[in-house]
Amino acid sequence: MDTSADVVVAGAGHNSLIAACYLAKAGYRCLVLDARHIPGGGAATEELLLPGFLIDTCATGHTLIRVNPLLTGDELGLIADYGLRYIDPDPVAHVAFPDGEHFTMWLDRDRTAAEIARFSPADATSYLRMLAEYDEVKGIFSGSQFTPIGFGPSLDARLAEHPRGRVWQRRRVLSAWDIISREFSSRHVQAFMLWMAFQTNQAVDVPGSGLLAYSLIFGRQQRSWSILAGGSGQLTAALTGYLESHGGTVLCDKEVTRLVLDGGRCVGVETADGEQYLAGTAVLSTIHVTHLRDMAPADAWPEEFHYGIDTYDVGVPGFGVYLATSAPPRFETPDGPVTAVSAGTVGWPEDVVRLGQDLRAGRFVSDVPWLLVATPTLVDPARAPAGQHTVKILSQQIYELPDGMGDWETVKAEHARRQIARVRAAAPTFTDDVILGQLVKSPADYERLNRHMVHGAFHGGDRGLAGSGPMRPVPGWASHRMPIPGLYQTGGSTHPGGSITGAPGRNAAIVLLHDLGHDPAEVLSAPPHATLTRPAAAS
Repeated sequence: MDTSADVVVAGAGHNSLIAACYLAKAGYRCLVLDARHIPGGGAATEELLLPGFLIDTCATGHTLIRVNPLLTGDELGLIADYGLRYIDPDPVAHVAFPDGEHFTMWLDRDRTAAEIARFSPADATSYLRMLAEYDEVKGIFSGSQFTPIGFGPSLDARLAEHPRGRVWQRRRVLSAWDIISREFSSRHVQAFMLWMAFQTNQAVDVPGSGLLAYSLIFGRQQRSWSILAGGSGQLTAALTGYLESHGGTVLCDKEVTRLVLDGGRCVGVETADGEQYLAGTAVLSTIHVTHLRDMAPADAWPEEFHYGIDTYDVGVPGFGVYLATSAPPRFETPDGPVTAVSAGTVGWPEDVVRLGQDLRAGRFVSDVPWLLVATPTLVDPARAPAGQHTVKILSQQIYELPDGMGDWETVKAEHARRQIARVRAAAPTFTDDVILGQLVKSPADYERLNRHMVHGAFHGGDRGLAGSGPMRPVPGWASHRMPIPGLYQTGGSTHPGGSITGAPGRNAAIVLLHDLGHDPAEVLSAPPHATLTRPAAAS
């Protein structure tokens, strides 16, 4: 087996695969290593429960990647040549409140506004105004996300050029709750908006979360909670297909444990089995940045980098219940039962705000104030045997249990029962006999599944003011270049953060291509099957 390549990539998450594909497009032979038995990281689909039930191991919603030039321009031919097909479910979402009221969001924004008007006509007007206001600046925020730090104007500089930029400079540093409590008066509408804003597991009461009150709602209103036909793993299959067709290789069951240094430069990696994989050009990592530091001697990293890692907030852990069922959750409303691919339950605004406070304080969350209930088989029936479904129930939770509670193996089953009971209160036909198989993942389980999900947090790290833009992952090293020469970093711990966006991967590719002497724009815009010539210095 050839253990050398132009670029060795540590980790096969969707971001590192995207970066590797762009490098392969430019003529570099890439070797990708992953610790799991399959590639994809959080973008994987497996038969975790029963035969024929395809479960997304982590991520299901793909709304955010839909605006990535990777797909809008089909820069790698993933749509044209590899069959990526997105589904935009309608209704967009359905949420049940503590008092028995329900709210349904539709792709038709006027229909959504009419639903809001049931609770407050003034709030319906506010909702439409917020959509219109964000529409004016969405290109600024998107442009910032899909540009590496240092490769274009800062977000503040972009906003300064807009007529209402100063308003948005303020909004983006407020909390989501600051925005929502100011714009809406109905507690039901406030609760729904908070339910939406919390979907990237960013606490809604912390400074810097304010944009989520606009961007997540706007994206869902435009293209729903987009899902990939066949499951999230189809994105991984398309990327690995492209990579392999361009001379790249993906090796699984290869856990990277050490960076190989020569003269202070990173020249490869070593895996748990003692094998070394050497890179002729560069090493690209998607290992969580807090683990990456431990893979080289301490003195290989400057003091300020150590401080940045010591103070890096890994984010809010997740708790998941995965079900194979004979029927979907049907939410009972005065107008009859409602099903939705993206549904859930939510407490009152103060309950959702307190949720973030409890998580930061390390208090176990037992009252389930926020649930996301995903049933992708409602619009993608091929994920399960005929007439059956997959259901995923997600919430936020702490990682370290308080003294006296026991460990997660003894706690998680009871907590899962509480979550299912909360769903059943709004969807009473979702009884025990409907559930054919069940898998519960605590934060500790998520971390065991994928070490990149530190403490069970699967969004790569908190994206508050201390962990966004030029601060992510560490001030001075936000441009994907690490302090060790020859080593680059991508993945959810880099700008602009986690979720299925593909932005960190494409951004890392831009930086690497630039450093290797390419015009990144030429590589990105070239036809997917073009044969590109490497600059002489990079050959």
